[in-house]
Amino acid sequence: MGEFQNNLEKYAELAVKVGVNIQKGQVLVVNGSIENAEFIRLIVKKAYEAGAKEVRVNWKDDIVTKLKYIYAADEVFDNYPHYQAMERIELAEQGAAFLSIDSPNPDLLCEVDPKRISKSKKAAATALKRFQQLVQSDYMSWSIVGAATQAWADKVFPEVPPKDRVLKLWDVIFKTCRIDQEDPMQAWKIHNEQLHKAVHYLNKKKYQKLHFTAPGTDLMIGLPKRHVWCGAGSINSEGIEFMANLPTEEVFTVPQRDDVNGYVTSTKPLIYGGNVIEKFTLKFENGCIVDVTAEKGEALLKELINTDDGSQYLGEVALVPNDSPISHSNLLFYSTLFDENASNHLAIGSGYAFCVEGGKQMSQVELLRNGVNHSIVHVDFMIGSSEMNIDGITKDGQAEPIFRNGNWAIVF
Repeated sequence: MGEFQNNLEKYAELAVKVGVNIQKGQVLVVNGSIENAEFIRLIVKKAYEAGAKEVRVNWKDDIVTKLKYIYAADEVFDNYPHYQAMERIELAEQGAAFLSIDSPNPDLLCEVDPKRISKSKKAAATALKRFQQLVQSDYMSWSIVGAATQAWADKVFPEVPPKDRVLKLWDVIFKTCRIDQEDPMQAWKIHNEQLHKAVHYLNKKKYQKLHFTAPGTDLMIGLPKRHVWCGAGSINSEGIEFMANLPTEEVFTVPQRDDVNGYVTSTKPLIYGGNVIEKFTLKFENGCIVDVTAEKGEALLKELINTDDGSQYLGEVALVPNDSPISHSNLLFYSTLFDENASNHLAIGSGYAFCVEGGKQMSQVELLRNGVNHSIVHVDFMIGSSEMNIDGITKDGQAEPIFRNGNWAIVF
């Protein structure tokens, strides 16, 4: 077995045993591109070997997706198939695990009317609202991993000969996911423990607010009284650990819905709806986005923010040191999964229920009462850089350094 194939085998095993942590007798649902058929077949094999009862694969094809957006009737984008939504919801409620293979094609829909994309996204999010609630309360195990494709590799490595780009992207994915280490699963265990040191520190501090400053950014984010910091490994409703993102370098919590003020400027492109949104600034008053400017993709960004009432507020604040493996790669991945783990980031839309004490058992009304935003969307965007400072504001109004020049100002 060659080195690449050996690494692909280890990566598939990591996705199954650490990502979703499949259990004996459990159903696994895999969503991925036909271009990654070899990798997905490996995942299916590893899942069955680990005891999965059944593995269901939902295939997608970028060309078919693009043709639909160009040629389908307008009314198609107002609806999401009911049977597809119910299948996903019922499987989740029955305890199935969900593994998504992320292979972005950043420019796929750049020629499509943003309103079509927005309508389609809104229809899907509305139909899958219950499924999203289950995800955001960690009811079942779920994970997202990256897999190289030609279109994605072309975007990341335009200076590399075309025939070498896909293998180069795979190599970077393996390194950022610790597949190059002797025992990747042990490496992830150690990494998880390190991130939990930061989580423990922040949960002990219980800061009232976070103050972000950097070129183009001066933002004060209030935190709910019962907020909880989380990071790396999660635990589902059955008490089973899983890793929602591979890779991950973040610790995160929820902002207080109505207590975000100031302005923030993105530091990496946002890939949304098959388009690239770049160099944008959002202004906040009492939690609400009141002004939006972008050098590229402004119309689509405004469509996103106007999806519903909750999409005008934030649902996540995440801390990621500039001194991290993904950041050290000095690459722009054009993938939220990777780029968000090289940068502090925020999320437009819904907040995670488990980021407040007792949140997993709360209704939507109770979550809102405890400061957690609700929306049918949750879209991360990157704001971190080597010039960013973050202060934690204590109950008595004192400012304590958390980040300086893009990295932790705290020794754990």
